[in-house]
Amino acid sequence: MNYWTELSVDFANQRNYLDELYKVYPISPNIRRVISNESCNSIERHFANKDNAALVKELLKLELFPLKDSYVPFLRRDKSSIDRNPNTINRIAGNLYAMGLDVILDRCTEPKETNRQMGPMFKNWLKSGVLGCKICETENEFLAANENAILLSSDHRMKEFAIKYLGYTRKNKGLDFIAKFNNKYVIAEAKFLTDFGGHQNDQFEDAIATLTSPIDTDCQKEVIRIAIVDGVLYIKGRNKLYNFLQDNSEMTILSALVLREFLYAL
Repeated sequence: MNYWTELSVDFANQRNYLDELYKVYPISPNIRRVISNESCNSIERHFANKDNAALVKELLKLELFPLKDSYVPFLRRDKSSIDRNPNTINRIAGNLYAMGLDVILDRCTEPKETNRQMGPMFKNWLKSGVLGCKICETENEFLAANENAILLSSDHRMKEFAIKYLGYTRKNKGLDFIAKFNNKYVIAEAKFLTDFGGHQNDQFEDAIATLTSPIDTDCQKEVIRIAIVDGVLYIKGRNKLYNFLQDNSEMTILSALVLREFLYAL
């Protein structure tokens, strides 16, 4: 097992791992979505008037449609299809009426799924200054920095920076972390795996794909790829993720909680 992975496993199994991890990922599962009074009034009016198309159109404007239906994503992406497919609209509207107005409004304001809250949390943690180094928000500032520094920007801008200057070749995937320590550049994705299987395994594989993606050597910089992953993968046992950690010692997979130590050891 990689040294930094083993350090992460030890942390997760011997110390207050979850208490410390909450500083990185302060999950707030009870924060509900908010819809405006104007939207609420429109939904109530269309519901009362049994205006099927108008009701569906108004609900499609919201972040969360109250009904799981395989045809809804198509309608959301192609609004013109609403008027061309009255039978589909009537079927969906019928299900909405059966739910009742109170249930519709409740479903529309359900809290975001935990894994969809993760995105900005890791970067907010970095922004707090926990790594004890310069924080740069533009590529020019980052390139000009003579001291240790991290680049904090959108996933897309960080990806574009890594493609332009660091030989990053995974052009369809943004990055969560770019740092410069002792003239070495570190790139990574950050993931918090809350359970085994399904989407969580996909998240892990996504982080590994960034870690193993080839670097264009023409960039003439020393680029280190790591995977900053936290969660159930560090639980010792006969599970797929832990076995992967044991079998791939050449990969630097580590917890955010040992990231600072890793960087200052470069």
